[in-house]
Amino acid sequence: MERKHGAATGFFVGTDVGGTFTDLVVLQDQCAPRIFKSPTTPHDRSEGVLNALRLAAESYGLDLRSFCADIVYFAHGTTAATNALIERKGAVTALLTTRGFTDTMLIQRSMTSWVGMGAATGHYSRRRNPGQIVPRSRLAGITERIDASGAEVVPIDEQEVRATLRLLRDDGVEALAVSFLWSFVNSDHEAAVARIVRDEWPEAYLTLSHEVAPVIGEYERSATTVVNSYLGPVIRDYVANLENRLRGSGFTGDFSIMDSGGGVMRAEDAARRSASMLTSGPAGGVLASTALSRRLGHPHVITSDMGGTSFDVGLIIDGEPVVERVSEVGDLHLALPRIKVTAIGAGGGSIAGVDESGVLVVGPQSAGSVPGPACYARGGDRPTVTDADVVLGIIDPSRFLGGRMPLDRSLAEKAIREHVADPLGLTVEEAAAGIKRVADNQMADLLRKVTVEQGHDPRDFAVYAYGGAGPTHAYAYTEAAGIATLVVPPTSTVHSAYGTVTSDRYRAVQTTEVHRTPPGVTDPAVHLDAERIDGTLNELAARCRDDLDGDARIRLSRIAYLKFRRQSHELPIAVPEGEVTTEVLRSLINEFRTVYERIYGAGTALLGAGVEIHTLRVEGRVGVTEVSEGGYPGVPDVAAAWLCERDVHFPGIGSHPTSVYRGEDLGAGAALRGPAILEFAGTTVVVGPSQSLVVDRHSNLVIDCKGDA
Repeated sequence: MERKHGAATGFFVGTDVGGTFTDLVVLQDQCAPRIFKSPTTPHDRSEGVLNALRLAAESYGLDLRSFCADIVYFAHGTTAATNALIERKGAVTALLTTRGFTDTMLIQRSMTSWVGMGAATGHYSRRRNPGQIVPRSRLAGITERIDASGAEVVPIDEQEVRATLRLLRDDGVEALAVSFLWSFVNSDHEAAVARIVRDEWPEAYLTLSHEVAPVIGEYERSATTVVNSYLGPVIRDYVANLENRLRGSGFTGDFSIMDSGGGVMRAEDAARRSASMLTSGPAGGVLASTALSRRLGHPHVITSDMGGTSFDVGLIIDGEPVVERVSEVGDLHLALPRIKVTAIGAGGGSIAGVDESGVLVVGPQSAGSVPGPACYARGGDRPTVTDADVVLGIIDPSRFLGGRMPLDRSLAEKAIREHVADPLGLTVEEAAAGIKRVADNQMADLLRKVTVEQGHDPRDFAVYAYGGAGPTHAYAYTEAAGIATLVVPPTSTVHSAYGTVTSDRYRAVQTTEVHRTPPGVTDPAVHLDAERIDGTLNELAARCRDDLDGDARIRLSRIAYLKFRRQSHELPIAVPEGEVTTEVLRSLINEFRTVYERIYGAGTALLGAGVEIHTLRVEGRVGVTEVSEGGYPGVPDVAAAWLCERDVHFPGIGSHPTSVYRGEDLGAGAALRGPAILEFAGTTVVVGPSQSLVVDRHSNLVIDCKGDA
């Protein structure tokens, strides 16, 4: 980062491109954030970003060029990487690996339904093998071998490498992934391939496994390397196109991309680390929520982001977001730690219908932004969750997006009648209520699932709701999950975009280094090499500092991944600052035992089995923006914000007269009882019957969902 951004009069802009809307937030010192939404443009997502920038410029009374010229810092989150991987629209990629191991990517870890694992679990006859992004014809075995100690067993055949590269080039390959056995211990053979590629084929996109995933686990390391190369050219072109559009519009500031691991990276680094952009957008919302949770004093938070396409849930435990070391995206398992976000196909655009068994189903298919829900009047004729909200009176068609995008209620009714009400013998209103109830219960189930699987009681958490549709449905799914406290931040409708512009610059480095204690010992810590662990962590910290330009403001955190001997899965345990000693390791093992028993039950931790440390990791963060936000407008007088009263249908209760308020007019100290609806320019907030709301001093809407019981 060439500049260091302190308080400034210029604009700090965050953007997030979702499946339905492109969100944008503008920060300026001593001013309240301004938020904008524009329909996503799938044919060229940069056009949707420029459209949102035009809305922002208009709000400041500027033309687009003048506004962009005043942008000091631009941060961007996107689903471009995820979409390219899931839709299999990446570059033509080949994998060079150790001869005899070319089937690693095909075998994976036998993660198909017959072993009862993951999303593929089901009857044997319905099992599926993950779709491959590198066909067998482009899996090239290279004569070479390094052993587990890093010693060369078989020299690399450089002539074979050159011949292989020529064949792959003739086959139309655009990107190369190189993943040799034990390359993270000794990278000489991968480095030799890199030299040959620069000589033979310099324009090829190249990823080396020891650079992108220097950890044990040949399948996960290879998959990460392959995905990085598969996405690299796509992300390179995507970022270049967006940056060219921005620069052409007058932007001269710094440009960052959200890294799904926990911060932002330079735009120029995005193509080199393209796999780090998977779940880039949702990560921004979790990071913004983490900062908010510390401000509000909520140690445990469930983040819930409901947009047009999906419902994304993350966890904050003891003030820190939960990070997974191995993540699954598009049926591949990547050794690339990232903020854990679990998603289901439940968004405002999720399509409802009746299946062959006569059961009402909602999602996972989405109408997206084109053609969108039926009420958008853009050609969509299938009913969605948004159509149900319009029919139930929750969303006012004339004030959607602050009146900039009026909706057609009659088209929503027609779609629901044809596809749900008539097949089920219901009225349109009953069918709409059913659609909403199914969607809300799916989301409540996910809230319970992500907490219970981590060994937590969901009732110990607060829910933060954001996204265009999150505040509309959160009152229902929070209550259904048995959770009392719901928070809707003032940036809720663009919360992920807000997270991109407020997040630190981030870099993480890790390595595999095996440390193992013998079984049956009473004090495992004395059998670990504290000096070696300390030295490795110091080396990783130095690399992290270098990657962040030696910035004096860097904040480092250190993590050791522990497990019991012969187990497959590890748990991350924070390593305190200072020298690593035997006493420090003893405290790490005790913490590991506590966390293990919290997740798996009291008495399940068997230290007598021995303890292993395989992975050591260091993360570095440097603040980017230091804007002092001003207060939001609004007054505590609820009556001053009252708009009207209209009938709203609440499932299980029926139609109920409901007060409607202009959300932006409610300031700190305002309090009201439900049922109530707060209409904002970018979202609609619902307070359910028997619930209550207060606006805190930071303008967050805090809803008590436990009711009167």
